[in-house]
Amino acid sequence: MDEHFVTRALVSAHESCPVARLAAGLGPGPFALVLLFVSPEADVAAVVSESSRAWPGARIAGCTTAGEISGAGYEEESIVAVGFRANHFAAETFLIQNLSTLAADTLSDTLLHIRQTLARDHGHLAQEFALLLVDGLSAREDELASALAAATGAMPLIGGSAGDGVHFRETRVFEGGRHLPNAAVISVIRGDCPLRPFKMDHIKPTERRMVVTEANPAARIVRCINGEPAVREYARLIGMEPESVNTLTFAIHPLTVRMGDRHHVRAIQRVLPSGELLFFSAIDEGMVLTIAEPHDLVGHLSTELQALKDPADPVAVLAFDCILRRIEAQERQMTGPVSELLRQH
Repeated sequence: MDEHFVTRALVSAHESCPVARLAAGLGPGPFALVLLFVSPEADVAAVVSESSRAWPGARIAGCTTAGEISGAGYEEESIVAVGFRANHFAAETFLIQNLSTLAADTLSDTLLHIRQTLARDHGHLAQEFALLLVDGLSAREDELASALAAATGAMPLIGGSAGDGVHFRETRVFEGGRHLPNAAVISVIRGDCPLRPFKMDHIKPTERRMVVTEANPAARIVRCINGEPAVREYARLIGMEPESVNTLTFAIHPLTVRMGDRHHVRAIQRVLPSGELLFFSAIDEGMVLTIAEPHDLVGHLSTELQALKDPADPVAVLAFDCILRRIEAQERQMTGPVSELLRQH
């Protein structure tokens, strides 16, 4: 990374003074924004509290993780900090508490006001994007993105869901000195270097389709597929026994929904004791799902990352990975090659 634009630092989650080490790694600043991606193995409360003192002039945002990515590739049980230098960026953040009661109009108005204020005060910084980090157990990501759509307009909106490893018990997002579950944080960033949003996946849809015939959309639970108990029918369509279905199964037999000419993943989180399927993303009765198959994770990633170098090497790449993609890499013993690609890029 170009130290004059964006800088990063990495420490173990078990480090005795992690924020001091991170501050030394990021350098003197000043920073407009510092992002923190924190393993749940760390003392999350202490990290968030100390970060406000370590970078008093910066906006602070972040979340807990299900694994981290650094310049060395895939990481576990670590803390990653990313600093956007104030001589090239300006940023504002706001915390959305209690995702159970979203007020769409208020959220949209707040985001629009932040964008207008940044444009007025930092109009010389022509590039703009927003970063959204959401409690991964809230089941509100799609609803929240929809509520913000009117205020984002053509501005790129990127981000991901907070994790807690593979425990699925409690995830947290950070803003300033606060760390909360059932919340989200939005960072609006303006900068003077070109920005390019990107999205990549290595799956290809098959001809096998299914229809959600009974569901609880609010809880993202599918009870029946094609009129049959959900896990039993899913297992039949992929040629497995229901009792053999596990997290790796969801990684190598993902489900997608077609929107326009693109297929978007509808990832399964786990099988409930009742045999119902709990999804990571929005689901509804009548939805037609297509079974997809992963194809050459390493080769596809290499091609896509190389494409980001055209017309010039990026000074920084801020990337969010899917937990199922990471599980696939681990179970298929591809973590090494994937990490090597991440190191190169």
